[in-house]
Amino acid sequence: MDILNIIKALSNEARLQILDWLKEPHKHFEPQGDIDLEEIGVCVSQITEKLNMTQSTASQYLSLLQKAGLLHATRIGKWTYYRRNEDVIKKFGSYMLEEL
Repeated sequence: MDILNIIKALSNEARLQILDWLKEPHKHFEPQGDIDLEEIGVCVSQITEKLNMTQSTASQYLSLLQKAGLLHATRIGKWTYYRRNEDVIKKFGSYMLEEL
């Protein structure tokens, strides 16, 4: 777990919002055919639309969150789906409670 990369990834309101939305994907996103929003994730196009920003900016934000270990990405065909990495989020929370 790279604490500094996680803190950098969390230092943007839109990236925090993405993590918040993905905590309860069924509450914030429309069904995506046979894709399980919690098991597989939410399509980058839905996240982009909800953020109301360009796909390139949204993709950069998602990539940064993934590189920090906060998101898992799953590619199915030409689509990429993102979901939270709860293990890393919990470890980071424990680190913050115990070390700071």
